[in-house]
Amino acid sequence: MKILIIEDEAGLRESIEEYFTETGNICETANDFHSALNKINLYRYDCIVLDITLPYGNGLEILKSLKENNYSDGVLIISAKNSLDDRLQGLDLGADDYLVKPFHLSELRARVSAVIRRKSFNGNNLLAFNEIKIDLLAKSVKIENNNIKLTKKEYALLLYFLANKGKVVSKNAIAEHLWGDGIDVADNFDFIYSHIKNLRKKLMEAGGSDYIKAVYGMGYKFTA
Repeated sequence: MKILIIEDEAGLRESIEEYFTETGNICETANDFHSALNKINLYRYDCIVLDITLPYGNGLEILKSLKENNYSDGVLIISAKNSLDDRLQGLDLGADDYLVKPFHLSELRARVSAVIRRKSFNGNNLLAFNEIKIDLLAKSVKIENNNIKLTKKEYALLLYFLANKGKVVSKNAIAEHLWGDGIDVADNFDFIYSHIKNLRKKLMEAGGSDYIKAVYGMGYKFTA
């Protein structure tokens, strides 16, 4: 998962980032309104953890900007305000969930995972694409009865392809999703080919078809 944490309280922001990074997620952070707005205008995320009260602006304006630009990022609002009006306003503006501070990080992770499942996989914990079966909770991949051992990057790459199946995704988009927004300064993205090659090999060796198609000059498409 690629997550943006918009939170001005340094201790909480760093705790959330560390917690999600330890489980293999890519985390970006913003600590004020302007840096957050810059991030969402440049990059896309599976889920944005959004504090309402920010230096130099209101988090709800970030939410408005996302919706006005038709960006599909999931949004989970976190706020110290347990106001029904604030909660309703956030949800009315298009937020996917609302969590009141203080909270346990384990609950935040569960809420974020649920948002991503709803946005990308129709709320399902079990995914199926022809012979490929994925358990999102167990993070396991099977073809027929064969378990496939994937690295964290290969697993994230497979999920990214499935979330965008039938669409052409560029090397740049893949790199940003799997390695974070800072990767856009890389000279080239040839290293992505190695991960795609390994993922394709493991799927086919387990009895799967070759669904990863190179689209010359554009990127890759995951399609039957």
